[in-house]
Amino acid sequence: MRFLKMLIWVTIIIGLIVFATNNWVPVSVSLWGGLRLDTKLPALVIAAFLIGFVPLYFVHLTQVWRIKRRIMTLEANQRGSAVPPPPPVSPPPAYTAVDMI
Repeated sequence: MRFLKMLIWVTIIIGLIVFATNNWVPVSVSLWGGLRLDTKLPALVIAAFLIGFVPLYFVHLTQVWRIKRRIMTLEANQRGSAVPPPPPVSPPPAYTAVDMI
């Protein structure tokens, strides 16, 4: 699994490098109030990717943290309630007609 993860990251990085070298052209972005931002295209693409990725990644990390914390709480409760149940109560003896006299 670690090899596959590393292979995916290396492929993404190589793709970004190839994209950056083939598209190293200046672009102009119109901002609010008549402002214009002149930047290179790869920087703009990477910035847009990070603007979308980073907040969702933090949401993912908080969800994983909450789930791990809940699992730890449930496991602690399970260990705490590991006291064996009391033995079953035997039923009272049955009375016969002879016992009633």
